[in-house]
Amino acid sequence: MKREKKKLSVRKILFRITGFILIFSIISMIFVKIIYDRQFPRFERYDETVTAYLRYSDLEPSYPRRLVTFKSGNNMLQGYVYGHENDKGLVVISHGLGGGADSYLPQISYFVDRGWLVFAYDVTGSFGSEGKSTKGFPQSLIDLDAALTYIKTQSEFSKLPVLLFGHSWGGYATGNILHFGHDIKGIVSIAGPNSAMEMIIEQAKYMMGVFAYLQYPYLWLYQTILFGKTASVNAVDAINRFDVPFMIIHGTGDESVSYEGSSIISKYEFFINPNVRTITITEPGRNGHNSIFRSNDAISYIDVINKEYRELYDSYQGNIPYDVNRDFYFKINRFLAQDLDKSLMDEIHNFFIECLQ
Repeated sequence: MKREKKKLSVRKILFRITGFILIFSIISMIFVKIIYDRQFPRFERYDETVTAYLRYSDLEPSYPRRLVTFKSGNNMLQGYVYGHENDKGLVVISHGLGGGADSYLPQISYFVDRGWLVFAYDVTGSFGSEGKSTKGFPQSLIDLDAALTYIKTQSEFSKLPVLLFGHSWGGYATGNILHFGHDIKGIVSIAGPNSAMEMIIEQAKYMMGVFAYLQYPYLWLYQTILFGKTASVNAVDAINRFDVPFMIIHGTGDESVSYEGSSIISKYEFFINPNVRTITITEPGRNGHNSIFRSNDAISYIDVINKEYRELYDSYQGNIPYDVNRDFYFKINRFLAQDLDKSLMDEIHNFFIECLQ
């Protein structure tokens, strides 16, 4: 009788544990889906009247572009071709999350000025491309694969060597694209994370602390449901599979992709590709996630702008009228605010030249 009671007691305990795990898993999956999807909304093109970013209208007379479209999954993506007469090579630019190809107009014009044909595009759910959302971190990699597949079908590009330039979300894509078997002559990844999962769990830790580790299986599962095997690739394996020249650039003060954490550069000891080159930016003010491109003049100017805007913001108790906001941005020197660190860009340009030799 006692044995039967013990068996019943054990069964009850197991039943309750199983029930708890099931309920916890269901709640966790719902929670993960809601939080994950919120991190990857659709990003429309920013209002050009209230931005310090360069606008294409600022550059159009000197940098004409041709619009192209190509498919990625069920969505049509918007592409832009610059430097039509240039034949040094084709530089493909992959942008960061929250922006679009136009967010990198200073870099695009830099490459065009130095003889490169440039192909830039808006990732799914961004600016001029279709998509109700940006879907998730691996989408950037999927779209880069689609862009390179499209490029191979176009006669104007087919004879040119292809080089890749990616930042942040785009840096992750360029870091992992060799998994897809494209013929690439050289790759530059700036502020890119090693894998989608490392990036997601790093961000989850900022939001949830150690609780993020309890959600790890569900984050992995949901991302895998969305993207399949693509969700599990990492840059170290891609870089080591081939001897393609690879430049990794990262700032020690990166607030979005931790230099010591999810970044590709933090995995340097695992590289066996002899053609890997790294650049670490340590200078305060320039070692952040987005400031990594800025010249010292741009950083000083932005500091002044930010101070003036804070005063304006406080004077309106955080509710600046649109026309006042527009007038403030109208006075900004966007070329100075987006002035590039020429020494860094020259290193990238020279690296690309070496890749062709």
